[in-house]
Amino acid sequence: MAKVESFTLDHTKVKAPYVRLITEEHGEKGDIISNYDLRLVQPNENAIPTAGLHTIEHLLAGLLRDRLDGVIDCSPFGCRTGFHLITWGQHSTTEVAKALKGALDDIANKITWDDVQGTDKYSCGNYRDHSLFSAKEWSKDILAEGISDDPFNRNVV
Repeated sequence: MAKVESFTLDHTKVKAPYVRLITEEHGEKGDIISNYDLRLVQPNENAIPTAGLHTIEHLLAGLLRDRLDGVIDCSPFGCRTGFHLITWGQHSTTEVAKALKGALDDIANKITWDDVQGTDKYSCGNYRDHSLFSAKEWSKDILAEGISDDPFNRNVV
């Protein structure tokens, strides 16, 4: 079986919240796809409840696209500690951390339920499992910790 980089990372050494570049894949025609670790809470010490994480996911889908060019996908980790962000091209971890910080600030302070896309049975596969209250509270807590552009040192952006 192929080795997955994320499973080789020593999760006891990182200091969340942070943004980390996992890999850049180069296509045959020169295309670059970048994969980032958006770690919101400390691994093995905390996990965002599913409903809050689900709502954060739906909001980041739009808010990160508003802030970064080339966003392909933002998907939650099964461990519920953060997200993979996949983009065309290259962005510095500082640029991604600033975009994430702005998106979480919007979630914490500006977003209303009417702003959350995909919350009915036609547009979401589990539309009953959302919590804007949880998303807001977790976003506030993450912002209070500060988001770093380095998983091993707390270089807060």
